Amino acid sequence: MSDMFRITLPDGSVREVAPGTTPADIAAAIGPGLAKAALAARVDGEVRDIMRPLEGDAQLALITARDEADALELVRHDYAHVLAEAVQALWPGTQITFGPATDDGFYYDVKAPDSRAPFSMDDLPAIEEKMREIIRADKPLIRQVWSREDLIAKWEKDGETFKAEWAKELPEGEDLTVYWSGEDWLDMCRGPHLASTGKLDPQAFKLMRVAGAYWRGDQKNAQLTRIYGTGWLNKKQLDAHLMRLEEAAKRDHRKLGQEMDLFHLQAEAHGSVFWHPNGYVIWRELEDYMRRAVNGSGSKEVKTPQVMDARQWEQSGHWGKYRENMFVIPDETPNIEDDGPMVSKDADWMALKPMNCPAHVLIFKQGIKSYRDLPLRLVENGCCHRNEPHGALHGLMRVRQFTQDDGHIFCREDQIVAEVQDFCRLADRVYKDFGFTYAIKLALRPENRFGTEEMWDKAEAELRDAVVRAGMATQEYGWEELPGEGAFYAPKLEWHLTDAIGRTWQVGTIQSDRVLPERLDASYVGEDGERHRPVMLHRAIFGSYERFIGILIEHFAGKLPTWLAPVQAVVATIVSDADDYAHQVADKLKAAGIRVETDLRNEKINYKVREHSLAKVPQLLVVGKREADEGTVAVRTLGSQGQRMMSIDEAVAMLRSEATPPDLRD
Repeated sequence: MSDMFRITLPDGSVREVAPGTTPADIAAAIGPGLAKAALAARVDGEVRDIMRPLEGDAQLALITARDEADALELVRHDYAHVLAEAVQALWPGTQITFGPATDDGFYYDVKAPDSRAPFSMDDLPAIEEKMREIIRADKPLIRQVWSREDLIAKWEKDGETFKAEWAKELPEGEDLTVYWSGEDWLDMCRGPHLASTGKLDPQAFKLMRVAGAYWRGDQKNAQLTRIYGTGWLNKKQLDAHLMRLEEAAKRDHRKLGQEMDLFHLQAEAHGSVFWHPNGYVIWRELEDYMRRAVNGSGSKEVKTPQVMDARQWEQSGHWGKYRENMFVIPDETPNIEDDGPMVSKDADWMALKPMNCPAHVLIFKQGIKSYRDLPLRLVENGCCHRNEPHGALHGLMRVRQFTQDDGHIFCREDQIVAEVQDFCRLADRVYKDFGFTYAIKLALRPENRFGTEEMWDKAEAELRDAVVRAGMATQEYGWEELPGEGAFYAPKLEWHLTDAIGRTWQVGTIQSDRVLPERLDASYVGEDGERHRPVMLHRAIFGSYERFIGILIEHFAGKLPTWLAPVQAVVATIVSDADDYAHQVADKLKAAGIRVETDLRNEKINYKVREHSLAKVPQLLVVGKREADEGTVAVRTLGSQGQRMMSIDEAVAMLRSEATPPDLRD
């Protein structure tokens, strides 16, 4: 019995098993239902193949479809392998590279044979059918360990130049894992995988699109085709996902922005937004709302320069960590090393600011600060520029020029928790005003960071303590800690909003930073008469106005709350005899502060209704001869059927109520 392994299960029970026993054997011993449901195993915290023999005493948990996150990653990884196998079966001579799981599916980068054109959308139906054939064949997925040298020889023999190149760069003498699909297809992979292709649902995946890619992401290398798919545990999940995608396409802020005449983007300012009058109304309403939201917090609004000397960015640490994403410009006579990223001591270089924080430190440093001056809360609607890659730009969601509702709180050590706690309450109020639910996550220290371990220990504990005291470190608020996800200078709390169709968006943050005040030599005079470093809390709620507006457009499908709508009401005539009355109605609405337009065109009323519905006008007030005689309006609310007859005063009162921002309502 001394050679037996002790395997501890999640319920605390222990099973003694012989060497060579697999998690699948243990699942079968527990019961046939579990044996069928088990997809993989977590052995001492590591996800492994269910058919991989146990190697010693271990903690064991069996993974089933109920463990959705682990299960989805497994099946998506397997779908990627089946995709590669299918492509090579249909077109011998295709070379494969890599194919990971993604957030909602998988992809594989492949190189078509020289005898044919790169793969296209037209090829996807045939690939899907071949994938289903492989899945239905229920081919066992068998893990093996090969020597590096044998695997290189195998890839070179098969003409897999990309795989051979990658294997050659791995350390000499290292054993590598491969997986067979049945007896006729092999891929180099760390795993884990399911026991067989038959564990996948042949109706739970769909190939979505193809795109160009480069080997190892370098445009100097060979061009490949990336085939994207979405994969799920069952067809019901797939159908729900496809329905979400269809709904998301209807809500696309770029499409709605054009229909509603809000903004446009064009090559002359790639990555920056041209705001039209209607779109800028939304912007100004949000700006006014945010000013009111922070007004009572003792915050002081500032404005800082767009361009600052490169030495400032070098001192702050951004030049070394963030240089490639900054727009750098010469200041008269540049003098910089051509082949080096660092500024020479005689350089005259400037940079467009990618963030506001160093400028706020410079304001803090003007004059001597006392402990009595703290906390000092500075806010700025600060315009920033970041040199994002062309391929990463996406409508309003990712741009090169953006404006943050930015703020920095300079405080003493004993003030941090209370300040963060207050910010948690402020963010809660703001997001609820817009109808969002959210989750709070704590992003912890990354591997590459500034500062001491003691600094990071304090900062993480303070943020955690503030959320606990605010009563938000609970399941209700989606509380979660994210190891390694913090910024290089500070841990951060993140607010992840959930929109109307279940997507999440990370927007607000607050970071507890001891690094930047140290690097930029910020200090205050303490009660003891000595100099002390303030702690700097970086915080934003919208994140950026551009992205938040994009999120709002998609969340509301363009049907913005009346207080945010660029045009809140249109008075439309049925007959020209009502033109004068339409002007009277519009004048009363304008006097009540309503953004109103008139539509007196010689068009049928149904045409006008359709047009203003497309523009997402919240209220259409229809008037004809009868309404003019009776002093009424026929109100058609966006998204509702039929109409309601109201007096002018009733319509004005209704619209005034709807047009009042939520923070100003009784």
